[in-house]
Amino acid sequence: MKKIFALILAMSMVLSLAACGGSEAPAESESQAAESQSQAESAAESESTAASDFKVGAIYINSKNDTAGYTFAHHNGITKAMEELGLDVNTQLVIQDEVLEDYDQVSTAVDTLVSEGCNIIFGISFGYMDAMADKAEEYPDVIFSHATGYKSNETNFNNYFGRIYQARYLAGIAAGLKSLELGNNNIGYVSAYGTQYAETCSGINGFTLGVQSVNPDATVYVKELGNWADEVNESAFAKELIDTYNCCVIAQHCDSAQPQIAAADAGVFGCGYNSDMTADAPTAHLTAPIWNWNVYYRTAIEAAMTCGGAENFVTAMGGPAYYGGLNEGFVDVSPLTENCDPNTQAIIDAVKALIASGEWDVFSGTKLTYTVNEDGTVTVNKTAGALVTNDGTEIVPADGPSVEDGVITGTMNYFVEGVKAA
Repeated sequence: MKKIFALILAMSMVLSLAACGGSEAPAESESQAAESQSQAESAAESESTAASDFKVGAIYINSKNDTAGYTFAHHNGITKAMEELGLDVNTQLVIQDEVLEDYDQVSTAVDTLVSEGCNIIFGISFGYMDAMADKAEEYPDVIFSHATGYKSNETNFNNYFGRIYQARYLAGIAAGLKSLELGNNNIGYVSAYGTQYAETCSGINGFTLGVQSVNPDATVYVKELGNWADEVNESAFAKELIDTYNCCVIAQHCDSAQPQIAAADAGVFGCGYNSDMTADAPTAHLTAPIWNWNVYYRTAIEAAMTCGGAENFVTAMGGPAYYGGLNEGFVDVSPLTENCDPNTQAIIDAVKALIASGEWDVFSGTKLTYTVNEDGTVTVNKTAGALVTNDGTEIVPADGPSVEDGVITGTMNYFVEGVKAA
């Protein structure tokens, strides 16, 4: 009887609890609630502590105090990305600047940044690549990320660059329209290098194709520096292009705004690079192909903080090479100035839309021309046209697809038709 009574009592308690609580779980006790809150606060504190301890290292080829150009654009991108992620630039960014493309100098800079406790190290110049590759092996617990190069590994070392040739094409439109307005088909280009590097070569070619889309009779004269940064010759070569070749627009692939200043001094026009150089040459500047480096830096820093260790970084980034373009907001042109032809913005917007659609890219066998309609809109006209080098070699047949990314970033070693060495 005792057993039967106990069973009945147990069943009644179950029914009573079911009636009171329905299908919901029992309410959490005060002690359980306090414990849960404590665990949540502990986790938040742990995450905050991890973020506050995280350090970013950067190796720059020029001064961190530059106000325009290549190093300026990278520094601005890193600091902006860190601020967006809630990191303190003053305490969590460690910089080694004015580091030449010398293996020993780069190695020493890396050692310094590692000793400062940096979790990720960015190197922004092509010549840093070999030293960074070796240091990535030496320091497997640190993440290394290198701009413009091609070396990487499967764990803690990647490379990053972008489709700047797309922005170069857009700047070429602005330059070509200006040359038409001035009745002068000669355009100058001060470049660090020429066909030795795909980076410079593809930029020159992209710019020239943009120029030719509005002024097919234009010639782009290229003067090579033989160095990524040389302010004296950047200015001198721009002056030579203006004086000797009668160039009415000066474009550039070099670090400082000196070519734009030289253009302003000579009363001609120009397209800068890396950052908006209007403030340096307000009477001359048209626009500049620019990098929004913060797009990459935010992605990389966020991945580095959350990937669970340096050995997982490359996987977290989706592979060893990052390659964004106009569609990612990684590259663009700076705001057009009043020095531009009035139709420039509408044409550039129409080409941007075409690239965004995926229908067309710069190095394809399709040529673009434009019709400006009475209402100010632009019709883009596409015609078959082979991509041809300046010695007559066909690279892409008429109506053919754009050259592969690996060519643009690694093996493009020819100038397109319309480019001449100065």
